[in-house]
Formats: sequence, structure tokens, C-alpha cells
Amino acid sequence: MKRHPTHDRLARSPIHLLHRAGQCAEDLFHAEIKDRELTPRQLAVLVTVARTEGLSQTGLVARTGIDRSTLADIVRRMQRKGLLQRRRTKEDARAYAVRLTEEGRRALRKAEPVAKRVDARILDALPVRQRGQFIDELLAIVAAFEKPDPAVR
Repeated sequence: MKRHPTHDRLARSPIHLLHRAGQCAEDLFHAEIKDRELTPRQLAVLVTVARTEGLSQTGLVARTGIDRSTLADIVRRMQRKGLLQRRRTKEDARAYAVRLTEEGRRALRKAEPVAKRVDARILDALPVRQRGQFIDELLAIVAAFEKPDPAVR
């Protein structure tokens, strides 16, 4: 059977493979979280807000890498679910400071062990000696293309 050139190109394409790996990770996360109340991006927001209470939405964009309009939508949905609260900052009346609610803290406590299990399952696909290198290489890719945002707060 003759190999198709498009398949060969996709099989070695970093864009395609990173996308597929992301899909696999999301599928694993959703299978583990069961109630599907949180997405991996929402978890990233919860983790980031928990580490830096009162961070602005601009700061969340900088720390999570989620684009501004998507993050604004995520924050609004999480606020409606009672996981986050937003308040105008004293420094800039146009900016919102984001904080976890008690419900948000409970959701984070529930989701963190799930995320750790999913991380472990993903890394289990690699030989033990390659796992640290894999993480380092992903970090290098992100660092090489990440746009620094001077307005982190």
C-alpha cells in the first residue's frame, strides 16, 4: 500500500502533533473529571488565581497564555458558576481583580488530584528517563514563542 504524502507530512508536523497531543490530554482530563464541570483551561485559571489572588484579567492572560477574549469569556462563565469573583481594581477603574470564591477553592481542591493523575498518565506514555526532558522541551517551545506582557499585574 502506497503512503499518502499528506499523511506523512501530518505524521511529522509539530503543529498537528501538538494539537493531537492536546486533544488526547483534554480527553483524558474529561474522562477523569467525570462531571465535566471544569475544563483544563478553567483549571489553569483557578490554579493561577489561587497562586496570585487579586490578579487582573490582563495578568491572567500573561500567566496562562489564554488569549484576552477567550479568558474574558472563561472568567464570566466561572463567575456565573460561583467559582470566581471580579472587582474593579483601585489602580485602574477599567481593570478587574479576580479572586477565588469558596466554591472555587472547593472545585480546585477536587480537580487538582485529577489533573495530577492525568499528568501522570500522559507522562506514562514515555520512558521514565525521557519525562523530564519532554517537559523541558515543551517549556523551551513555550518560552521561544511566548510574547512578554509588561502589564502582568
